[in-house]
Amino acid sequence: MSTETLNAKFIEMEGVAQTFKTKKGAFPALRDIHLTVAKGEFVTLIGHSGCGKSTLLNLIAGLTMPSEGHLLCANREIAGPGPERAVVFQNHSLLPWLTCFENVFLGVERVFGAASKSTGAASENKAQLMTRTDAALALVGLTAAAHKRPGEISGGMKQRVGIARALAMEPKVLLMDEPFGALDALTRAKLQDELLDIVARTQSTVVMVTHDVDEAVLLSDKIVMLTNGPAATVGEVLQVDLPRPRSRVALADSPAYLGYRKAVIDFLYTRQAHVEKVA
Repeated sequence: MSTETLNAKFIEMEGVAQTFKTKKGAFPALRDIHLTVAKGEFVTLIGHSGCGKSTLLNLIAGLTMPSEGHLLCANREIAGPGPERAVVFQNHSLLPWLTCFENVFLGVERVFGAASKSTGAASENKAQLMTRTDAALALVGLTAAAHKRPGEISGGMKQRVGIARALAMEPKVLLMDEPFGALDALTRAKLQDELLDIVARTQSTVVMVTHDVDEAVLLSDKIVMLTNGPAATVGEVLQVDLPRPRSRVALADSPAYLGYRKAVIDFLYTRQAHVEKVA
C-alpha cells in the first residue's frame, strides 16, 4: 500500500454508532459513521445542536467507547485516551493556581517526563521539559504572559494557553471542541487566523467541532456535515479546495469561498432544517 493511501486513512471510522443509556431508555446519538481523515488534514464537524458532533470527537479522543464499529488512528485501534490525541475544549480547563507556564509544563511533564516511561519513551530532564514549554508558549504568542495566572489574562489568551498545552505534547492529532465558541467576534477571528498559521507550521492533523459556517470554510480542508439527531450520521462531506495560506480578507469576495459557504448553509438550513422541540 502506498504512503499516499496510508495518509488518506490516518484516522478511520468504520460503522461507528453510539447509544447512551438514560432513565427513559436507550438514546441513539450516532449511527453508521464511516469517515476517514488524512494525515495533515484539517477537518471540521458541523451540524445543528444535538447532532452528536462532540460525541464523535470524544470517540476519536478515546474518552468514550463506541457501542458499535471501530475507530483507528495510525492503524491502531483507539481504546482510550492517549498523548497522540490532544484535546482542546471550549472551556480552557486551566488550573487557576498555576501560571500559564506551569499549566503547559504539567502536560509536557506528563508526556515527556518520568511518566512517559510507561510508554517506553526516554524521559527528558527538567531543562528539556522547560524548553518544550517555552517553545509552545512562543508558538501561540504568549511568552510575555508565561508567569501570569489564568485570572490575570483574557479569555482569548486562556484559550491560547490551552492550545499551547495541547501542541506541547506533540500529538499526532489535535482535537478541538468549539475552542472559540465563548469568545467575542474579534477575538475569535484573531485566534482563527493564528490557528491557521500554527497548523501551517506544525502540519498538524486537526478535527474540530464548530457551529460557525464561516469558521468551517476558512479553516477546513474537509467539512463533515452531520444530520439532525437523534441517530445522527454523516449527511455530506464537502472538500474545501481553497489555496493555503488563507486570508479572510482575500477570501471575502472569492466566488469559490462563497460557493462552499452556500453549500454548507443549504445543507444545514434547507436539507436539515432544524425544528426546536418544546419540552
